[in-house]
Amino acid sequence: MTWIFWGAAFLIAYTYVGYAGWLRLRLLWRSRPVRRGAYTPPVSIAMVVRNEEETLETKLQNLLSLDYPACQVIVVSDGSTDGTEGILRVHESRLQLVLNQGSRGKASGLNDALKLAHGEIVVFTDARQKIEPGAVRLLTENFADPEVGCASGELMLGDATKGESNQGLSLYWRIEKLVRELEAASGSVVGATGALYAVRRTLLTSIPPGTILDDVYLPMQVVRQGKRAVFDARARAWDSPNLGAGREFSRKVRTLSGNFQLVQLAPWLLSSDNPIRFEFVSHKLLRLAVPFALVALLLTSLRLSGPFYRAVLILQLVFYGLSGLALSRLVKRGILARVADAAGTFVLLNGAAIVALVNFITGRRAAWTR
Repeated sequence: MTWIFWGAAFLIAYTYVGYAGWLRLRLLWRSRPVRRGAYTPPVSIAMVVRNEEETLETKLQNLLSLDYPACQVIVVSDGSTDGTEGILRVHESRLQLVLNQGSRGKASGLNDALKLAHGEIVVFTDARQKIEPGAVRLLTENFADPEVGCASGELMLGDATKGESNQGLSLYWRIEKLVRELEAASGSVVGATGALYAVRRTLLTSIPPGTILDDVYLPMQVVRQGKRAVFDARARAWDSPNLGAGREFSRKVRTLSGNFQLVQLAPWLLSSDNPIRFEFVSHKLLRLAVPFALVALLLTSLRLSGPFYRAVLILQLVFYGLSGLALSRLVKRGILARVADAAGTFVLLNGAAIVALVNFITGRRAAWTR
């Protein structure tokens, strides 16, 4: 029983603290700064949309006003049934459009866009987030370094005029971004920010239909070909920190389902063909095991005797109690609310991991929706 307790505790601690600590230590003896420089090659921007009439006009204005000299903007409508196609046709003279009448999924839509892309660098983005005007220019500066094959921007949760949010999900993103920064500073980042990332067109491969996480699959293909995937916190896109608990939970279930799917689609990720196999397992796969480690930690704390295990049990119960306050919105302001919000986010994310595993085992597909 004791070894189960300590094994679960180690897994949780390593996943959220230890891995980042190891990356920081690695940086001391293996720093690999990116040799950035002024570099503005032709760029193609690829975006797939489905029923995005609420946000599409704003996004198109955002893309068409970016501070970059040569941008080809390709938009694929994946079987949209609302006013999306009408909005796209208004801007048809400044876009390259693919209007698919049936929905085939984001991955297939991106493959359609890549057939039309002629820029040296292909930038990927989504419909909801707003890209800062100079972000694409900053991203391309990374490609002045010939070792770089993929560059990821940073997703900011909040308002560009007011700054980042202090909500629990934003805290999660801060931890995630720290890990990405450390990975990139000493090697390659595991995956990219789907809202804004760029890849050399010559390194792009076809995405298997139905792939959920193109923003992990494509960067890992780049790394497999011997190039680096890096993270640039200067290139930023902004998104709302509060999409609603239900929508955020569904989004996270989809993302975590994508991690299970990646291993199935690309088993080489767990072989020596993957130069960053250790980082992939530590960053992506261990998080899928944390929910079960949390259950093991709680159950063993109930069974083991002694003041230390009693204290650990009490801390867990307090933590889960705070998460309940957050999820029920009983506390809305003050330090307690912020702590509860962080606890609620942690529980929500790990709950999503369990649902993702069930979906994977039962073969239930996580559909791509707006």
